[in-house]
Amino acid sequence: MAWFDEAVFYHIYPLGMVGAPKQNSYSEPVSRITKLIPWISHIKESGFNALYIGPLFESEGHGYETTDYKKLDSRLGTNKDLTDFVAECHKQGIKVIFDGVFNHTGRNFFAFKDIREKRETSHFKDWYCNVNFCGNNEYNDGFSYDNWGGYNLLAKLNQHNPAVIDYICDVIRFWVSEFDIDGIRLDAADVLDFSYMQALRRVANEVKPDFWLMGEVIHGDYNRWVNEGTLHSVTNYHLHKALYSGHNDHNYFEIAHTVKRLYEMGGNRPEGLKLYNFVDNHDVERIYTKLTNKQHFIPVHILLYTLPGVPSVYYGSEFGIEGAKMKGSDDSLRPEIDIEKFISEAKNNQFVKLISALGKIRQGTMALSYGNYKELLLTNKQYAFSRDDVIVVVNNDNNDVTINLPAGCGEYTGALSGEKLSAIEGRISLTVKGNSGEIWIPTASGKVYEPVELEVQQPEKVKVVEMAEIKAEEKPEIKVEEKVEKVVEIPKNKSYEEMTVEELQLCIIEKMRKNGPVTDRMAKDVHDNTHHGSLVTWVRSFN
Repeated sequence: MAWFDEAVFYHIYPLGMVGAPKQNSYSEPVSRITKLIPWISHIKESGFNALYIGPLFESEGHGYETTDYKKLDSRLGTNKDLTDFVAECHKQGIKVIFDGVFNHTGRNFFAFKDIREKRETSHFKDWYCNVNFCGNNEYNDGFSYDNWGGYNLLAKLNQHNPAVIDYICDVIRFWVSEFDIDGIRLDAADVLDFSYMQALRRVANEVKPDFWLMGEVIHGDYNRWVNEGTLHSVTNYHLHKALYSGHNDHNYFEIAHTVKRLYEMGGNRPEGLKLYNFVDNHDVERIYTKLTNKQHFIPVHILLYTLPGVPSVYYGSEFGIEGAKMKGSDDSLRPEIDIEKFISEAKNNQFVKLISALGKIRQGTMALSYGNYKELLLTNKQYAFSRDDVIVVVNNDNNDVTINLPAGCGEYTGALSGEKLSAIEGRISLTVKGNSGEIWIPTASGKVYEPVELEVQQPEKVKVVEMAEIKAEEKPEIKVEEKVEKVVEIPKNKSYEEMTVEELQLCIIEKMRKNGPVTDRMAKDVHDNTHHGSLVTWVRSFN
């Protein structure tokens, strides 16, 4: 057992949370990260024992265009400020992982600057992919190069270059020795070279016992990344999508089938594939915004904390704040918050009470970390499963419902309500409130949790500093445009890298069909992904 097997993560995007300027002036450091130190107690009291924070290091703007991997972004403070922050987290029993942006760098990174200055004579010209001095770009560098996501601001590192691998491995060693971190989340892991990630895993095994590597992966067979030689975990975007759409559509089949598929992917063993589960993050809309029925906040989070995997909550979402993805900007997803105001309101916020209770239940009930998963009941509106001897049940209907489930012998206690029920002849009859759920634990286990009121009403709008209130008349109008369908065929003589986005999408759909029926939701997931590198990785993930 490792610490991350029992982790409950809190996720912070620091540049946004502390209200740092959008662009880096590279002036004297401003110790904004110290504003987060009082927040550590809130994290602990809200039932979290691990923190994913990042990006942190010197960059030009949003943090993912790194210019110095060994210096805290001057908008956040000094390296000592970061060391002190991590030390305080550890003092309060919270593990810390950083964002590792190792796929690309910013244009002001020393190696890229050297190429711009010395061109063909630069010793770093092979640090980046496909540098072509016969080309050009929008910055008029007089050369072209590969990037991430179509943005030349993000120059793609050559992960086959031993010098690049050695440098990034030394960065990891530096982060451990300087800041004493416990793991790294690899940005854009779905486009990282596998031999590169394996080198990072070897360093992870070297620097610290149970040092955790988690990767950002959108689609594909997660086993390609999660294994003994590569990463410990990846982001569970499959479940993320199912959790909110399964509630909005009153379709628990989508959630249960997703869980079943992922559990099978891990060999039907709880330890087989421990994915990083979340309902929102710095790249997607807030869960409270996405839910059609805001009361579904309750069953969504009960599932987040009880299904196989490692649960995570994004900063501010434990208060039920809004955050819609606006055209051309992620600012509303990464807001500054008034830390003192939020801390003062935490004890009276019903959402915080729910999240805190779930965190304590998760940490105190080992079956939720290690227990076998078994589906007990499934309808469009009700879903029940067990994790060993713990029974979890959720209801997305507005009405209460009484159901009868298989159970062990003896008495069960509702961990959220404190209610007690007895199983009779291997069955238990229970009533689930509308838009709610419960975690039933054998009373004989001796686990006692403080009951929490689940009548969560829509809260008053929580004010977010510099975050525009989204009024109905300000929401972008969604228009359905007539489209002329383009006929796309799978090319026979092209490599995946040479294919267009449309051709790759068609290939993926065809490979899915060979494995079984392709649902509308599955097809939509494919067509929603328009990133070429991610699609290449996805199509290669099929056997």
